[in-house]
Amino acid sequence: MPLKPTEPEFFFNRREFCRAAAASVMGSAGFSSALACQPTIPVTSDRRKILEAPIQRPEVFPARRNEAFAVPSSVPDRPTERLVAATHNNFYEFLPGYAGEVWKHTSAFRVDPWKVEVTGECHEPRSFDLDDLFRFEHEERVYHFRCVERWAMTVPWSGFPLRKLLEKVKPKSNARYVKFLTAYRPKEMPGIAQASSYDWPYFEGLRIDEATHDLTLAVTGVYGEALLKQHGAPLRIAVPWKYGYKNPKSIVKIELVEKEPSTFWQIQPHEYGFLSNVNPNVPHPRWSQARSHWIDTKETFPTPMFNGYADQVASLYPDEPTTPQEPLKPGQKAR
Repeated sequence: MPLKPTEPEFFFNRREFCRAAAASVMGSAGFSSALACQPTIPVTSDRRKILEAPIQRPEVFPARRNEAFAVPSSVPDRPTERLVAATHNNFYEFLPGYAGEVWKHTSAFRVDPWKVEVTGECHEPRSFDLDDLFRFEHEERVYHFRCVERWAMTVPWSGFPLRKLLEKVKPKSNARYVKFLTAYRPKEMPGIAQASSYDWPYFEGLRIDEATHDLTLAVTGVYGEALLKQHGAPLRIAVPWKYGYKNPKSIVKIELVEKEPSTFWQIQPHEYGFLSNVNPNVPHPRWSQARSHWIDTKETFPTPMFNGYADQVASLYPDEPTTPQEPLKPGQKAR
């Protein structure tokens, strides 16, 4: 596969790129397009604090770009600025109830040292520490991300295919699902106490064919550095054809199981089902999913089937609705 480093003008210093572009085309027909490259968030004294990676692994980051995993053609070609992606996040353990400036609430959260236990229906259960995780061969992939709340972004994740981690424990033939358990540290995660009615810790699940799919990434980095705390440091999952809550953050345990596991948001079964694929034909009970909007500008665009990754994953879901559906009512089971 062809590999190359991240183009810094797209992801690491987009402002400087835009200024240079404007200067180089001053007075030309292209000047108007350069002016469109305006910063979405002003530079503040908090910028360094927001973007400071909690783990330093210069031997790993920046990982080399794998161009085989380009953003789907059905998604507008619009990379999300690094600061934008770092200042609007859903992470209820820190900021329950809505997406926002999670970074302001993560100062007490410690991500080093860290261990991930992998157990269940496997022949060689074991724990992986940070050295083990960073020992996997890393690469960078640019993925389109879609939240169930309709906002979207396009970001460069770094990591390795989740299947490589699962192969290390040798799953048994009856391992049909993968369950994820995330960190539970009330003293370090203020949102847990603020939302004590939730069934903490956060837990999610995938089918084994989803977990071992080429697109499913065990993520340890973003924008060429180790994951920020608000992005789910030190380990999260990226499943780009599913809504964001199917991408668990700050994982401490992975369990291979035979039966379909319950998931955190199935406490509201008419809203969030186990599959939770991005599908414009399946509305949320309170809003349509037919359109998405960019996290910063709020500019809208049509939501593509499977978030644009239909060519790669549609065969996994032969009964996925392809025509507009009615919103689910309380008591109806979601997909």
